[in-house]
Amino acid sequence: MARKRARRRELRAMAAPFTVAAPSGARIRDRLKDLTAVDVKVLTLVGEHLGRHQRADLAARVRIGNVPAKQTGRAGRKKQLTAASSSRWAGAMTRVSEDQYQLSMRCLMDERAGLRRRIRKIGQRLAVACSHRLGRVRGYADRAERWQKQRHLSKLQARLAVVEKQIEQGHPSITAGGCRLARARHHLADAGLTEVDWRKRWDAARLFLTADGESGAPHGNYTITVDPVDGSLTLVLPEPLRYLANAPRGRYRLACAVAFHHRRPEWLDRVSANRAVRYDIVHDPARDRWYLDASWSTSPSVIPTLEEIRASGARMLAVDLNADHLAAVVLDEHGNPVGEPSTVPLELTGPTTTRDGRLRAAISRLIALARDNGCAAIVVENLGFADARWTGRESMGRGRRGKAFRRTVAEIPTASFRERLRSMAYHQGLSVIAVDPAYTSIWGERYWKGPLQQQTKTTVTRHHGASVAIGRRGLGHRIRRRPGVTATDQRIGQRRATGQTASLPRPRGTTGPPRTAGTPSKGGKTRLRRGDQLVLFPDLEDRSRGHQAPTGLVCGELANTGQLP
Repeated sequence: MARKRARRRELRAMAAPFTVAAPSGARIRDRLKDLTAVDVKVLTLVGEHLGRHQRADLAARVRIGNVPAKQTGRAGRKKQLTAASSSRWAGAMTRVSEDQYQLSMRCLMDERAGLRRRIRKIGQRLAVACSHRLGRVRGYADRAERWQKQRHLSKLQARLAVVEKQIEQGHPSITAGGCRLARARHHLADAGLTEVDWRKRWDAARLFLTADGESGAPHGNYTITVDPVDGSLTLVLPEPLRYLANAPRGRYRLACAVAFHHRRPEWLDRVSANRAVRYDIVHDPARDRWYLDASWSTSPSVIPTLEEIRASGARMLAVDLNADHLAAVVLDEHGNPVGEPSTVPLELTGPTTTRDGRLRAAISRLIALARDNGCAAIVVENLGFADARWTGRESMGRGRRGKAFRRTVAEIPTASFRERLRSMAYHQGLSVIAVDPAYTSIWGERYWKGPLQQQTKTTVTRHHGASVAIGRRGLGHRIRRRPGVTATDQRIGQRRATGQTASLPRPRGTTGPPRTAGTPSKGGKTRLRRGDQLVLFPDLEDRSRGHQAPTGLVCGELANTGQLP
């Protein structure tokens, strides 16, 4: 039987690390407390009135199709909306309609790319016979699974045809209020909602209370204005609802006061200088609370480059993101692990607000750990899982094990973690470095899990080894470890873990390799131990000096007489 040749698997090209850019905007929130029943009624009427006109404008924008910005007819649509609201309300509605349309078109583009990847992957596997392999493509296990995949392929092709037609016509399908909430109407029992509760959430999601800021306007926004002195909140009423005004110039003043405790100095700097600030009034029917969001764009910030961070010689905190925890290890400038590996729990269950709060708490612990150890940057993987989520079962395993792995990948909050970490680390003076995630878990477990366990009493997992691999890649070192670099008695830090797999060359003029505890000594020692007596032979003659050594003398006596060379 011919022996099969073992083909060497080629490693994919890895992208270079880069420094994540600083956030380009800010968004803060404050609760509107002490609202009266009249205030709630006025906000509801204004939101429903503007929401109805905004949805009509969105439908008109979709009918226009995918045309250049100058051909969308925004000026004409804004003029029609001004008669039913105001000029500034109309500008915000047309701007939101355009943003929603462009976002829907990008989602269609992404869906088309994902459908093509899935169809191509299934087609490749269908081209191979059952239980066979052609190169690196494996056929399906049996005929039943193959038949199911053929049916699934026809569904994907039908969906791809619909998506391509929508892209060609420029008519995406948009659900005002959200597709997820709309689908929950047909499955109220599974969603844990009653018809009344669902109707409240649906009406709240379709309210429109968004006012774009403008520079030079009073406190950065004329439509919705917050006075920084007393925190009073007023808004301009639409033309048909001007009879509800309780303030001059057709405005309504709410009974609550706004404080904005989070990032208040930044907000005060903008509103005091009359710089643009956007406001959104949001209603949460589950808690029966009203909130005010303030957002603005920030000027581009200059962040240190990757070379400057490496040249500073500061430590780095390497983090491995997982579905239920964050594994972190502190590395010095040479890539050596410093201190104990850390594990930050990450339980992302429950409502959206609960998950977001737990994610922010975990990131806060990472930032505190980085500041306590004097780190200048946090190194993370540039995760996306876009291809994996689209291809799904075709590339991530089958059966119970594959299903569990796909569920684990789906539960990892890659986008939320990346955006939250970038914003929170920037305000704490820390940089974020993103590296290619290729082979970090495999090589980290192979080269660093065991050595890390040798120098700590805590339990070390493969994720801590992956953290070291991530940090070393961000520092520009190789992931492989030299033998013994994690020992506590090493004194030359630069030679310990800089990535060499072979021993360093010895300087010219030095002798052989250094002696260790297991190396036998050659020849005698330079000095005898106390108590040892070596009797010299009486016939020993020192010819070089021309005299004969005395008899019966031990080594110590010869040393005292000065006759030893």
